[in-house]
Amino acid sequence: MSGSFGELLRECRVAAGLSIGQLAKRVHYSKGYLSKVENDLKLPHETMARLCDGVLDAGGGLIEAARSARDRVADAGLTLDRRQVLVAGTVLGMALAGGPRPALDERVVAGMRTSFEQLRSLGVQTSPVVVLEPLVALLRTVHALALENPEPTRGRLLLLAARIAEYTGWMNQEAGDEQRALAWTRHASELARAGGDREIVSYAFVREAGLALYRQDAANTVDLARQAQLVDRAGPRTLALAARREAQGHALAGDRASFDRALDRAVRLFDVSTPDTRPYPVLGSTAPDPAELARGWSLCDLGRAEESAAVLDRELVRLPAASRRSRARFGARRSLAHALAGEIDQSCATLVGTLDDVAHVDSATVRTDLRELARTLGRWHNHGAVREVYPELRRVLGQRY
Repeated sequence: MSGSFGELLRECRVAAGLSIGQLAKRVHYSKGYLSKVENDLKLPHETMARLCDGVLDAGGGLIEAARSARDRVADAGLTLDRRQVLVAGTVLGMALAGGPRPALDERVVAGMRTSFEQLRSLGVQTSPVVVLEPLVALLRTVHALALENPEPTRGRLLLLAARIAEYTGWMNQEAGDEQRALAWTRHASELARAGGDREIVSYAFVREAGLALYRQDAANTVDLARQAQLVDRAGPRTLALAARREAQGHALAGDRASFDRALDRAVRLFDVSTPDTRPYPVLGSTAPDPAELARGWSLCDLGRAEESAAVLDRELVRLPAASRRSRARFGARRSLAHALAGEIDQSCATLVGTLDDVAHVDSATVRTDLRELARTLGRWHNHGAVREVYPELRRVLGQRY
């Protein structure tokens, strides 16, 4: 293997029979920039590496080489950050003030589930900070009541508490607090084990894999998703969500063959899954076709921007208008895919509606793609459509609730 990213890029380009100018047109970067990268005068940007990997059929080699090049010059801070995450478990104090509570009947348990479902409904449409405090309060109440009541009420409440804790972790991730997200996710797994349910135990690994995905940590994304699939007694739908996450990790690593195998497995599992009858709301995505959304998302990571945009164009129209968080997430990725494919007018046109959803849900994860989109559109800063949409894009990126 070549000793530098630039040398490997040149080898792949020559093997593909492309001049540097031809490659520049395919990936929509300037010839001058690519020349500097090939001559190791500039560090490779990950997005550029992914596009080149896709165009040159490098099988993930350019993606890995770009990551290695950046790692050699970056400060190594990730390991310490991951250790510090463990300290976040101290946020969980679970006791209600006062004396013992009366035994609960099924109507009270159902009412608490309804309260959670209402918070989830609010969470898909607004900022996570709006729902975090009431989620924590509800979780503490449900958990304390679980400890004070006999079976089967105790078990049902523990599982509801586990589901609330998992969703609280997700909302903390959306708010940009990875440490608390990880702490709540792991606490959800503990509550699920206490309640005798392996479904949430498996899904907690899927959620942790999602945290790794947004850190651009492909290896841990795949590893955690595989751990989710090893949990015994997890149902087909949860296993499908785990395989879907594994596929996203393989795509992040540039491994198209492993991505295809994992996503095919997810599709088969989704096809045989049945409606969930457990005493808590359904886990994971409720999109009409979560596997296809993941396909559209991951094709972008694989450097197949045009294919990614086509899939997401088709799938986004199927998402309900009320699913603002999902529409913002996949809408931002669609606009990024169009921009990376050089379809600047289409990128800006699709972005207009997405920015309204983004402004409402205030998602740290969505802003990750929007920042990449802002950098990409910045290369066309004199383009009329870019000049028109860029001020609003910058405003949303700087917005906090």
